[in-house]
Amino acid sequence: MAAKTFIDGEWHDGNVPVIGATSHAIWLGSVAFDGARAFEGVTPDLDRHCERVVNSARAMHLESPLSAGEIMEIALDGVRRFGPDAEVYIRPLLYADSGLGLLAPDPDSTRFVLTVFDAPMPTGDGFSACLSPYRRPGPETAPTDAKASCHYPNSSRAIIDARDRGFQNPVMCDALGHVAEFATSNIWIVKDGVAITPVPNGSFLNGITRQRLIGLMRADGIAVEERTVTVRDVEDADEIFNSGNYGKVQPVTRFEDRKLQPGPVYRRARELYWDFAHSR
Repeated sequence: MAAKTFIDGEWHDGNVPVIGATSHAIWLGSVAFDGARAFEGVTPDLDRHCERVVNSARAMHLESPLSAGEIMEIALDGVRRFGPDAEVYIRPLLYADSGLGLLAPDPDSTRFVLTVFDAPMPTGDGFSACLSPYRRPGPETAPTDAKASCHYPNSSRAIIDARDRGFQNPVMCDALGHVAEFATSNIWIVKDGVAITPVPNGSFLNGITRQRLIGLMRADGIAVEERTVTVRDVEDADEIFNSGNYGKVQPVTRFEDRKLQPGPVYRRARELYWDFAHSR
């Protein structure tokens, strides 16, 4: 994988070692990050992703040494190093190098790293999904208001379980058993032409692509509902798709033992997003 890493004011090729064995981040998990996309010559909502990594760091009691605007300029510089047609993932990361007392990170020790690496866009052919036995935590048990590395071991075990059962991405519920999201992205279902997505309840991030899609679809006249979603709702849906930074908008072609086709609402949602992405 071709990658470039920015640290301490300089670009380096490849996977550069940045964290020491005694760093607070490596053994106590004080890491916030974000992901943005460059594809087809555009970087949609890059500014919002840069703002979110700064906010996520604050939620983790870290303090970014750079502003969101400065992070964005570094990200754009990194994208330019891959050429105009590159399909890359942009990952700013903030972590604590040392701690205060027993467990707390030292916000003044926060370091910034940004990587840009090759990541071809998914084609839109879709993916299979199943219901996961693992659940998303609530804000009283985890820093769910941050895009933080500590959340991802739980998502990883959900994906491993799904793949062991022949699926690609699991649907995860919250602590009450309501549908929250896919392990890696926000979930959408369609019933009778209405696009439905779980209302944010503190158990999952209100994704940037999710928010963008809500506005685009409503402006286009598509009915959108944010509400509690049950497993039965997903089982009975006419369409299922996701929204997220990595693949933007992708359809589900199988849920458990039920096959689905990419439907008209999904197709319009994807078209609207691509039109938006290329409008700037």
